[in-house]
Amino acid sequence: MRFSSTAAVLAATVATVVAEDKYLGFNSGATNDQGKVKTLEDFKTEFKSQQELKGAPGKFNAVRLYTNIKPGSEDSPEPIEAIPAAIETNTKMLLGMWASGTTNVDKELAALNKAIEKHGKKFTDLVVGISVGSEDLYRISVDGIANKAGVGADIDVLTKFVKDTRDSLKDTDLKNTPIGHVDTWNVWDNGTVASFIKEVDFLGVDLYPYYENGKNIPMEGGNDIKNAFPLFQTAMNATLKAAGDKPVWITETGWPVTGEKWEQAQPSKENAQEFWRQVGCYYFGKVNTFWYIQKDSNPDNKMKFGLAPELNGEPLFDLSCPDDIKRPTNGGTVKGGNNGNNSTSGGNSTSGGNSTSSGNSTGPGSNAPNGGSAGPNAGSNPSAPVNSNAGSFVKTNAAALALSMVFAVAAWAL
Repeated sequence: MRFSSTAAVLAATVATVVAEDKYLGFNSGATNDQGKVKTLEDFKTEFKSQQELKGAPGKFNAVRLYTNIKPGSEDSPEPIEAIPAAIETNTKMLLGMWASGTTNVDKELAALNKAIEKHGKKFTDLVVGISVGSEDLYRISVDGIANKAGVGADIDVLTKFVKDTRDSLKDTDLKNTPIGHVDTWNVWDNGTVASFIKEVDFLGVDLYPYYENGKNIPMEGGNDIKNAFPLFQTAMNATLKAAGDKPVWITETGWPVTGEKWEQAQPSKENAQEFWRQVGCYYFGKVNTFWYIQKDSNPDNKMKFGLAPELNGEPLFDLSCPDDIKRPTNGGTVKGGNNGNNSTSGGNSTSGGNSTSSGNSTGPGSNAPNGGSAGPNAGSNPSAPVNSNAGSFVKTNAAALALSMVFAVAAWAL
């Protein structure tokens, strides 16, 4: 595979960034696939299962959460049961704080500080990061509104919440923990979020080639599985460029094992395995990665992404990463990006891509604290791509801007 000099330079830079161990994990919502609040035992079963996945290319001992609050305790916030479950199973945590439809994050911080007081360093030593919000900027973007994604938050609100979080934790053992935000690629690629990027320690990005509709990254074959890798790489490169010197974490990605065909993208175990090998095996160990998902949380979502739904360590397909994986080298060109109109060659060049794999849509798991959509206890409901204005924002209060956490690593010659 040809490796451009530009890519070589970036690869060398990235090599210094990824020399340390990178987190492997899954997303986890606050409710189960029946809409019931997860118990301590539910979380323990989930965390044990992901650490014992047969054939996995590493130990998946990290989890991304969407809220600190145990559902039902909002009036007097108590920590989510995932926290003691993580302590008992030695699972690292990317904590989440719900930031949409509220004027403050006081309850999230109250629950978090209770957990610190109750569990001390047994808890704080396992926290690898804190995400203030999840796809809040996407929801107030043109696409988010068209897709009826729900209430979001603008960068002024999110900036305040980030500062409030830093202030609340300044005298705790989490005072030096990285604080970031998770959003879609097209949000991060929107030039108007540059000031917000300066406020966070890392960018978390949700990338789903399955939902790409071909309008942001025109490519022959559209979002067919054969294009999953170049679509992902084009988007990743765009996010890296927008992030500058800030690290990007892959906070959601995956391919459905069952469900309806989406444009050219077909759900199946075979395609989910191909996506795992094409994208996952490329980034595991190089970038902090939180896969979507072990077991789906929303019975109403027709697309099912869960790769080990029995939570017994038995995956639906082979999770190994063979040495001879062949990846396509065709690249995509981003249309309407705010950081230049560049292209990528299968992820082996950083000259490209101002788009991401999730296209004009949000993924299935980021729109509610339980890892679902449309409100604190709703289920997953991925938004459909609508148009090529994915990164455009509408006014909400002071100014509505877009934001998304994306940590992408650039090209490595395979």
